[in-house]
Amino acid sequence: MSIAISAGFSFFLPQSVDVLLQFEAAAIPEQRILSSSTRLPPASHVARVRAGDGIGQRVLLRLEGECRVEHAAHVEVQRQGAELASLAALAPHDLPAEAIGYLFDSRYCPADRFQPFVAEEFPGLSGGALVEAMRGWIADKFTYEPGSSHGDTTALDSFVDRRGVCRDYAHVLITMARAAAIPARYVSCFAPEVEPQDFHAVAEVFLADPAWPGGGIWQLVDATGMADPARTVKIGVGRDAAEVSFFTAFGEAAFGALEVSVQEIA
Repeated sequence: MSIAISAGFSFFLPQSVDVLLQFEAAAIPEQRILSSSTRLPPASHVARVRAGDGIGQRVLLRLEGECRVEHAAHVEVQRQGAELASLAALAPHDLPAEAIGYLFDSRYCPADRFQPFVAEEFPGLSGGALVEAMRGWIADKFTYEPGSSHGDTTALDSFVDRRGVCRDYAHVLITMARAAAIPARYVSCFAPEVEPQDFHAVAEVFLADPAWPGGGIWQLVDATGMADPARTVKIGVGRDAAEVSFFTAFGEAAFGALEVSVQEIA
């Protein structure tokens, strides 16, 4: 599956500020970068650093004034997915070290607060079947409404309001999964059927790998229903949106325009 990506955004910094960006298609085994180009604004300092779980890179820049960033890529997705509902859960004591951290609460995902709800709403379910039921519940109960949330909106806020955008849908699903002792992480990505086109967000859960007894597999899950895992290009992963923001300024900044285009190539 081949995906063509074009993304650009601008911002203004009234004085010299450090900026951390993560916006490029990640070069990882499940997706092959056929071509890629990135244009960065002139900076007094530029450094690339390894991103979370070794998926993608962050770019640290020292910038000032009017700035624009552009990225284009042609990516072949080679992800081997599994039928979500058929995947069993792994007990916490059987998890690898890299998955255990995704059981804990994080800034936007207060999983402890959701434990009573998950136990009552989804009795008798476990593993992928439980995650599938959670995804269905969110899709049925929530309204996708651009502009209905903001940078401080948590999964609990979204749960109460029953509306949001992809970021909020992902946070709620991640929080519910963690409340059921299933490791879950936030994935920033590109996907061709996202409407309106933007940097997209989905969840990823860690379940038993049917091809490897005792092993586990990360499985993409999009509660909005817009992103097909077989056609999704990962940018980065983290415990929640705070760790995978495409733009973070450590000082005063005014964000400008954003343009994203993602198309499937036959």
